[in-house]
Amino acid sequence: MSSLIVNERVLKHFNLSAKETMDHYLKMVDVDLSDYTFAGNYIWLSNSTGFYAIVNNTFCLFILSSGVLTMLLPPLGKQEDTYDAILECFEIMNAHNEDKRYSKIEYVHENILEGFLDYLEEGTVIFDMLKDFIIEKKLVDYIYKTDDLIDLKGNPYKVKRNEINRFKNVYPNYRIEILDKQAHGDKVLALFNKWVSDRTRHMPHEDSEVFLDGIYFERFAIKRLVNDYDKLDLIGIVIYIDDELKGFTVGERISENTSSVIIEKTDFEIFGCAQFIFREFSKILKERYGSEYINVGDDMGFENLKKVKMSYRPDKLIPKYTIYQK
Repeated sequence: MSSLIVNERVLKHFNLSAKETMDHYLKMVDVDLSDYTFAGNYIWLSNSTGFYAIVNNTFCLFILSSGVLTMLLPPLGKQEDTYDAILECFEIMNAHNEDKRYSKIEYVHENILEGFLDYLEEGTVIFDMLKDFIIEKKLVDYIYKTDDLIDLKGNPYKVKRNEINRFKNVYPNYRIEILDKQAHGDKVLALFNKWVSDRTRHMPHEDSEVFLDGIYFERFAIKRLVNDYDKLDLIGIVIYIDDELKGFTVGERISENTSSVIIEKTDFEIFGCAQFIFREFSKILKERYGSEYINVGDDMGFENLKKVKMSYRPDKLIPKYTIYQK
């Protein structure tokens, strides 16, 4: 599907050709959420249909899923253009959807919500505006000081240090390489398939169905990441043990002082490998981008993932909101 027409408005297909345009508008938005990048959305939209349009001088990213049109991000651009763009985007979604209750704008940063309130027409009462919308807090992004992840100082990081030291003692012949599509692409996909098999084998049977539903989408995302890696301004590393690829991780710069980790996978059977590659990648992100902070995204509502991300002592938890119309 190359485009979608709603109320004579043409929504263009969201593909690699949209990168330059989206990047232009992202420069006008000062946020440190991991969702506000071209690559992050392009990769995870690999099994869905994305569309975009320029609405009131803002970049607007839509997703069409099961016949329902929603927005993956709020309009991106100058704050003074955002409020009117939000209203117009709801009109677009409502015109396509059977019920306006399906229409929503996800992953809204609190800075944009402030703009949503600040740029109302003169004389508008805040409560009058809110009576037309529901603003719901959803997940949070976990953001760490880069030096904390590298140094792992103090008692709170004692377990992490022990896991890394054990890994280095048991596997002294490891090596780290910068990810290269040609050299590592097939091995990255093979490791991911092994990771899925191992995780399925070790998890309770009642949890496996939900897990496999999510993996279906993640497999598409990793394939797209590998296929288009050289075009997405990403950086990644892989770790080898005895000449076998046992882990990989990929990230990008998302703001002047913050980078993100998009994905990380390690061999489930190599104890300490995940902790080790995370620390080594933190060093790479600091060296390459000078990043003071690293954002590892949200926990997708999974309690076990929340525990892991909290165990690294985040410096900031940045909330993300969803806007609905009443």
